[in-house]
Amino acid sequence: MRMLAPAGEVYQAGTLSGNPLAIAAGLATLELLDEPAYARLSATTERLAAGLREAAGDYPVQVVAAAGLLTVFFSEQPPADFAGAQACDLDAYAHWCRELLSRGVYPPPSQFEAWFPSLAHSAEHVERTVEAAAAAFASLRGVEVGA
Repeated sequence: MRMLAPAGEVYQAGTLSGNPLAIAAGLATLELLDEPAYARLSATTERLAAGLREAAGDYPVQVVAAAGLLTVFFSEQPPADFAGAQACDLDAYAHWCRELLSRGVYPPPSQFEAWFPSLAHSAEHVERTVEAAAAAFASLRGVEVGA
């Protein structure tokens, strides 16, 4: 514990980290999750990832996904490490992100954060997100952004 701030150099923070009520809610949620729930989460994540890939068309993006999370990288190749992620077109991501926000979709504001599809997201949420993403990708064409 001496390594953690304020005594140490390691900063640890998180919404409701260590809060007993948050921990109880998390444990109750985990008890409710079963194999069909994880299968549904995986299917929702894959529908969103596939929809984003399709919405991008020929725009050079990579959508990397696993059940319950995904990230959109503006790059010709999927990044294999942090240096690869840093080499992505961060300006294009920022522009695309602002375009999604203007359409009522709230993506992670940083290229280095993940989306977290959940069991609360319906097919309609995925469809609406993909439609907004397609319009946001279209807005990038003809817009000069970083390399």
